[in-house]
Amino acid sequence: MLKEIAAHKWREVGRKKKAYPLEEVIRGLSDLPAPRDFKGALLKCSPGVAVIAEIKKASPSGGALVSPLAREKGPAEIAALYAEAGAAAISVLTEERYFAGSPADLAVARSAVGIPVLRKDFIVDEYQLYESRAMGADAVLLISSLLAAVELQRFLRLLAELGMSALVEVGKKEEIEQAVHAGAEIIGINNRNLHTLEIDLERTVRWGPFVPRNRVLVSESGIHCREQVAYLQKMSGINAVLVGKSLMESGDPGKKIRELTGVHGSCAC
Repeated sequence: MLKEIAAHKWREVGRKKKAYPLEEVIRGLSDLPAPRDFKGALLKCSPGVAVIAEIKKASPSGGALVSPLAREKGPAEIAALYAEAGAAAISVLTEERYFAGSPADLAVARSAVGIPVLRKDFIVDEYQLYESRAMGADAVLLISSLLAAVELQRFLRLLAELGMSALVEVGKKEEIEQAVHAGAEIIGINNRNLHTLEIDLERTVRWGPFVPRNRVLVSESGIHCREQVAYLQKMSGINAVLVGKSLMESGDPGKKIRELTGVHGSCAC
């Protein structure tokens, strides 16, 4: 599945470059407000665990999400609800074919909140980094297995120049070493195997200890309750969790966020 999505992304980026050349994208960046501090937002909840709350409409493994939240509220309303409940940051799927997302979802979500917004997509080309800045993203997801070591280093340098952050996603020890060597400050361990789509929280437990303590460690996917968060923090020292499906399908996503953070009522972070 990952190879299929990456191939699609290369074709998509090629079409975008022809329709909207990079020079035009860059010219449009000069009047944008400064990006928000994604790393700082995650660390504000220390020694607790921050929640990156995700807005998603569908996934390749589960299809379209069927829930009142997904059906009745738009990205701006969902983002505002997440922020009010204490989310440290918002993640927005902008991938269209496989996740039913769009850049417009990110733009309206960011306009509704004062916390950082992460663009979650499949980044394979520098063009997408400038594009992410143009659509208002404060941070982007970089999937280590999609990028050569030299590409990851180059992408991280460019993001720093743009004032943005990166959540570098890894799935094994070698990718952690690559991310650390490249200078990644925020490292996410995906509990979902992107090739088989199976979820196993022990991936974070297994690989988390290899992430240096001076980096921000995020556990992604398959997290549904406070007990899981506490277990992952105890076993691997996570700083944050990225949660999507369990929030989107919850009858009360605000309550779910407060449960995950261990905070009752407004966020105390």
